[in-house]
Amino acid sequence: MVNTYFFIVLNLKNNLIMIKVIPLLVTLVFTLTTSAQKNTQAYIVKTNSLKVKKVIETFFEGLHKGDSIIVSTTLHRDIKIQTTSTNKLGENTLTTDTKEKLLTSVANKKPEHIYFEKLLSFDIKIDGNLASVWTPYEFYLNGNFSHCGANSFQLFNNNGKWEIIFLVDMRRRDNCNALKEKK
Repeated sequence: MVNTYFFIVLNLKNNLIMIKVIPLLVTLVFTLTTSAQKNTQAYIVKTNSLKVKKVIETFFEGLHKGDSIIVSTTLHRDIKIQTTSTNKLGENTLTTDTKEKLLTSVANKKPEHIYFEKLLSFDIKIDGNLASVWTPYEFYLNGNFSHCGANSFQLFNNNGKWEIIFLVDMRRRDNCNALKEKK
């Protein structure tokens, strides 16, 4: 009888321990799984952001060097290129160019011309295979301030390779920090 009593008490204690341990284990496994998924997603976003930023930096490396081959490695075959500005009459304009015109312009850069597009920041947004990058800039020609504005890049992850599919830049000479700093 005493043995039966101890067995029942021991069995009850083990069951109570198991009742407390099982939910704890389930919670622990769920938390670790969720945390691992969040860390994996954060890693993927961070990795893709770095890859997208590298594409933009490579684009400008080619532009600055006048190397159309470098620039072309960043562009999708069907890229759309536009520029918006305000003309001397105060009218807003939108100009569309071709990939070929952009690459020819880069390739025909005169050696004595030194282009420097100073990117002031990168605002990168990614959702799946689509990335959007906003880069305010100041443009200098031969060390002299020319204009400022912003670039808007849309990139497509073409099966592991981020490529620029749309580029629009806005150019202006007013309200530029570089002009304010000169005064």
